[in-house]
Amino acid sequence: MITIQKLTDTEFETPVFEKQDFALEALHGLSSTPKFLPTKYLYDDEGTRLFQMITKLPEYYLTRSEAEILETHKDKLSLLMGDEPFNLVELGAGDGHKTRILVEHFLDQKLNFEYVPIDISQLAVDILINSFQKRYNDLNAIGLVAEYTQGIKWLHKTTHLRNLVLFLGSSIGNFNPNESRRFLQSLWTVLNPDDIVVIGFDLKKDIQLLTKAYNDSQGITRDFNLNLLKRMNEELGGSFNLSKFSHYEFYNVHSGAMVSYLISQEKQSVYINDLKQLFHFETLESVHTESSYKYSDSDIRHMASQTGFKVIDQLTDINSYFIDSIWKTNKPY
Repeated sequence: MITIQKLTDTEFETPVFEKQDFALEALHGLSSTPKFLPTKYLYDDEGTRLFQMITKLPEYYLTRSEAEILETHKDKLSLLMGDEPFNLVELGAGDGHKTRILVEHFLDQKLNFEYVPIDISQLAVDILINSFQKRYNDLNAIGLVAEYTQGIKWLHKTTHLRNLVLFLGSSIGNFNPNESRRFLQSLWTVLNPDDIVVIGFDLKKDIQLLTKAYNDSQGITRDFNLNLLKRMNEELGGSFNLSKFSHYEFYNVHSGAMVSYLISQEKQSVYINDLKQLFHFETLESVHTESSYKYSDSDIRHMASQTGFKVIDQLTDINSYFIDSIWKTNKPY
């Protein structure tokens, strides 16, 4: 049986991603110096669609590298939970292209599990669940439209099964190091003792290779970032002229991150109706939209030890571009 559930204020004290939250965070970011917009708002339905296009680009090595890891090590991953029933939880599932490798293998191995994709995008969950429903008649699944930790909290209240949590695709890289630690610590608090987490980390590597991956020749990464301005126009009554902004991305050698900006091409003012405010942009003024942090093996191990987890394996692709790190929740019963 496959179902979809959207978690709202009936399950939690506050609704998930209210329009008011978007407005307040946009107000804060655009009033700051320098200006910024929270990365999470890139992923509305259109943003999710564009990002899924990015993952299929020839320059974007991350998806192929991680798919290779999962295919190569699927037997090892199938042994993680033993013979007991478990939840296969995926945070930010996307289109499920890589996850199908594990789902199909787990079904072939007759493992007793329920697949639980969690994503803030209703469209992403709908597409994924409908796709899996057509492919796998014997798959038990429930799709949750929620923030990650809210979804895990709901699952924790609903079932006492062990969890195998997938956080793939270098999504952890969207957080800065302090945010990563806070997120992982909050995840630790809602997991059971001995739950397993598989986290995808993009490794530090040749800067030219990184730059090509985030500045694709088709301009889809540019459109993905500009869609955030379009979203503010549509949802908050903004007056952004997208043609007056360009996308710029580079590798910051000090922070170890690919950093993304929208750049105003001229001196201009933008009014946002829902905020009742006019925002001024100087020529070449930037708005930070995203950082994608890269890691070393030692960075990963240090982060695990800081957040209550124990590294039990590090799985990498043939080029050593990417790691799927396997962590165990280290907490008393």
